[in-house]
Amino acid sequence: LFPSKITTEHQSVVLVKRLLATSVSCITYMRGLFPESSYGTRYLDDLCLKILREDKSCLGSLQIVKWIQGCFDALERQYVKTCFFFPLSLNLQTVTELYQFKFKYKKEVPQMDISSNQMDFVNVVCGEDIKEASRLLIRKLYLLMQNLGPLPNDVTLTMKLLYYNDVTPEDYQPPGFKDDGSTGELLFDGDPVSLRVGSVSTGFHVIKVRVTTEKKRMKTLETNLIQNNGPTEISHQGLDCDEEEEE
Repeated sequence: LFPSKITTEHQSVVLVKRLLATSVSCITYMRGLFPESSYGTRYLDDLCLKILREDKSCLGSLQIVKWIQGCFDALERQYVKTCFFFPLSLNLQTVTELYQFKFKYKKEVPQMDISSNQMDFVNVVCGEDIKEASRLLIRKLYLLMQNLGPLPNDVTLTMKLLYYNDVTPEDYQPPGFKDDGSTGELLFDGDPVSLRVGSVSTGFHVIKVRVTTEKKRMKTLETNLIQNNGPTEISHQGLDCDEEEEE
């Protein structure tokens, strides 16, 4: 599923893509959003993973796959800065869960920082350490999904991308995306909390995950996953600022 070692730019890109696809697939599978036919099975040691595939009988899962592929395009071009993935309430236009994937680039090799508060680059990491860290992150993500209350019935999935303006052409949009013209604000319905899941570090990138969700929808979780209560209104700019990472 993942490269056994990371020594080239290509291997780094492959790892970043597959971790993104695996994370999004995990979220949709554990939340019961699509039928079993929309997933293929992959194994990471003893960990059985369900990965989204192009299921033409399910337009919803097909759309998510196209979004992921569009994000891949922006990642390869080193344009994408942040990817937001979240279910949005149709009636109230509010967010109940938010998954933030932040990308940084070092020496023309992508780094992927999933909404981290700290940056910690490791120059030399052996392949087994990377594999074990990837396995642990995915396990914790599955655990988190199992301990969240059910989503409301009236939700639609949304993915938004932010770009590095200094390098991204003004008219660029990856396949499956368009300019939504929004102000960039995401309104939470309830009292949101941030949950730290884990991280993967390689010589080329750091991957960290944080999930924001309503406090009342949480079941029993280890307290060290809970970071802090966030504001009821969160903007893209606020989630992506350097000051937050330094706190």
